[in-house]
Amino acid sequence: MAETMPNSILYTAFARVPIHFERGEGVRLYTSEGEEYLDFAAGIAVNSLGHSHPHLVEALKNQAEKLWHVSNLYESPQQESLGRRLCENSFADRVFFTNSGSESMECAFKTARRWHHDNGAPERVDIITFEGAFHGRTLAAISAGGSEKYMMGFGPKVGGFEQVPFGDHEALKAAIGPTTAAILIEPVQGEGGIRPVPHQCLRGLRELCDEHGLFLIYDEVQCGIGRTGKMFAHQWVDGAEPDIMAIAKGIGGGFPVGACLASERAASAMTPGSHGTTYGGNPLAMAVGNAVLDVILEDGFLEQVQQRAIFMKQRLAQLADSHSDLLEGVRGDGLMQGLKCKVTNTDVVAAFRDHHLLTVPAGDNVVRLIPPLTLTEEDIQEAVDKMDTALTEMKSAG
Repeated sequence: MAETMPNSILYTAFARVPIHFERGEGVRLYTSEGEEYLDFAAGIAVNSLGHSHPHLVEALKNQAEKLWHVSNLYESPQQESLGRRLCENSFADRVFFTNSGSESMECAFKTARRWHHDNGAPERVDIITFEGAFHGRTLAAISAGGSEKYMMGFGPKVGGFEQVPFGDHEALKAAIGPTTAAILIEPVQGEGGIRPVPHQCLRGLRELCDEHGLFLIYDEVQCGIGRTGKMFAHQWVDGAEPDIMAIAKGIGGGFPVGACLASERAASAMTPGSHGTTYGGNPLAMAVGNAVLDVILEDGFLEQVQQRAIFMKQRLAQLADSHSDLLEGVRGDGLMQGLKCKVTNTDVVAAFRDHHLLTVPAGDNVVRLIPPLTLTEEDIQEAVDKMDTALTEMKSAG
């Protein structure tokens, strides 16, 4: 294992693992020393099509030879193309492109509040969120998430967000008032510990929003773009479409791309000058985003993700049963699975990494397994074998 760089000039905001990756191919990463790792982290659900996918590489190279950046002062055929495809495969009528999930969430907040302002209710600014949520690292996003860990030292908290316990329907209903603008939720909590929202609850949120004239906002930054076996996670549920939705991560396949999707009604107040971005929607990002959709929208691709997800969940359930002294169980949807641990999850992540398997810790003492959507059953079995060996060693070390 390579050593960390001495006297690094970088912020110490990341507790970096001392491994230097030089290249990647598919579901595998390689260090400068030639060591191979099986990647079930995928850049935290970013590398949706794995590393160095040939179609993405070709699209980026072709665009790089033409145009990188001209700003949003001019019309963008590349944005029109990707935006139209996103709308055709979702609830949305309008799209605003960003560089990240946090920026997509910021656009979602502003879209909801601006509509109420322009439609005679400027007092309606409050957005209801849920405990365990993670919506990004900007001041507004960490205020929406409500985690004391992420807020510490960055106060005061940005106003306009009210948090209720996850799954507490009565608390949610009580929180709705004359200043409420929207309800925000992740259909599957990622950072919060791979917690899917029950289908009936998503339908209930839609009904609540309709009853009270609120916008329903989904954060599908991590669970969207094929991660659960549908284009978007909420599409498993009839009658639960949002008004506004934030995406990022998988849509860029590793290139920084995000977007805020909205209905015509919700987006109608976002008139010229109401919002902006310098790099969002640049030609390089749009070329890669379109290339990602080329693959994900191919006939049979999402069905293959669903099949791989079933195989993976079965193998993980068997693993949890055979290591019930260390693991409590498996949860999640699609290729967004979590191992609920009885021992410290970061110790489990480190043990897996020692066997050259990359995973990600999450809240509620969970280990996240969020591999590229292009993996095979053989890759899944190899990963489970590595986990089995690592957990057996942990048990022996006692």
